[in-house]
Amino acid sequence: MNIQDRMKIRQGLCKNILHSKIFYRGFLRLLVIIISVNLVSLAHAGTLEQAKRLHDRLTGVAASEMTLLEMVALLDDNKPIEAAYKAMETPAFYSTTLKLFATPATNTDQDIFAPLNDYSATLIGMVRDDVDFREILQADILYIGKDSLGLPAYNTNNNAHYQALEDQFIDLSTGLERTTQSSLNGLPSAATAGVLTSRAAAKEFFYLGTNRAMLRFTLMNHLCTDLEPLKDTTRSPDRIRQDVSRSPGGDSRLFLNNCLGCHSGMDPLAQAFAYYEYDFDGETDPTGESGAISYNQAGQTDAKTGTRVQSKYHNNSTTFPFGFVTKDDQWQNYWREGINQKLGWDENLTGKGVGAKSFGQEFANSQAFAHCQVKKVFNTVCLRDAESANDLAQISSTTESFKQNAYQLKRVFAEVGEYCMGE
Repeated sequence: MNIQDRMKIRQGLCKNILHSKIFYRGFLRLLVIIISVNLVSLAHAGTLEQAKRLHDRLTGVAASEMTLLEMVALLDDNKPIEAAYKAMETPAFYSTTLKLFATPATNTDQDIFAPLNDYSATLIGMVRDDVDFREILQADILYIGKDSLGLPAYNTNNNAHYQALEDQFIDLSTGLERTTQSSLNGLPSAATAGVLTSRAAAKEFFYLGTNRAMLRFTLMNHLCTDLEPLKDTTRSPDRIRQDVSRSPGGDSRLFLNNCLGCHSGMDPLAQAFAYYEYDFDGETDPTGESGAISYNQAGQTDAKTGTRVQSKYHNNSTTFPFGFVTKDDQWQNYWREGINQKLGWDENLTGKGVGAKSFGQEFANSQAFAHCQVKKVFNTVCLRDAESANDLAQISSTTESFKQNAYQLKRVFAEVGEYCMGE
């Protein structure tokens, strides 16, 4: 083979090698583009799934296409809180999620399917309007349906107004308006205490009994605890009422080691409700469906007690005649000392007061109140209890955020929704 033939072969090989390198580089570039496009698509798909999950958890219904697209855009822009707020514009957040969130606290059975009432409607309205949620236990506040809806008028003796709101599937995101209890139920403004003095709460927790139920269910519904975990036998028994035996069954040890532990703290706090009652005709209406909250105002005297104190506070007064006799509605929080300091009482308050409003202020400003609301929202949105260290850390950080952001519960739903949307 001559030199010219060899040169032609070499040139051909070089061209083939060059073409191979060009092809290889082009192929690599194309592959990078394909992978990049797929990664972007996968990331977008992940955001879409998160948006769907966030909306589902917050509202219980599927998002509209427009809402979903807006939520995806916000999530892609790293704005998860804004995306959650967009989801909460859906009416189902109010009529379903918040209704189910509020309803168990309105009845002693903690039934989530109980009808809408002034307690649950007020909570829903407060969340919608970003009202400082501490007002739930202390404000002269009430939410009713708008006049333009043609509903039965609010009535202190029945729930027809709120039943109509529910039966007619009124959009609660627009159908509720704020007013005052004192303008509708006859209570002085100073005697109102948020949902504690709502008709629904009175029907359940002032019904018969000795008004201790109102304290117990306030603890359960708003501080996420019951009386049993708060038992403290080191507190003074000086405010325990006459109806509590000091030697049940003839054994004083039962009182000292059991009864005292709850009653020493419970009775001086429940004194805040001494002027309240739920009035109904026991003969014609034994379950109290047509009853109304009542309050002994200044100048009113109960025939049995001779003071403004309701007669139920003197029930079974002969059980232990030397026990405490309730003469007014001055309450005191004995749990500010001892093991129940753990509830985180506000140091700027005195731990004592007069009536239900100051009582509600004491409870609403505790650390336990703030923590409880976040814990309940976590259960509602994440559909489970807090389990891991990360869950507990999230509840703790959201509790602090709740306090720092003017106790706006809607933001708590947003922050917890962001945490759980990746599950």
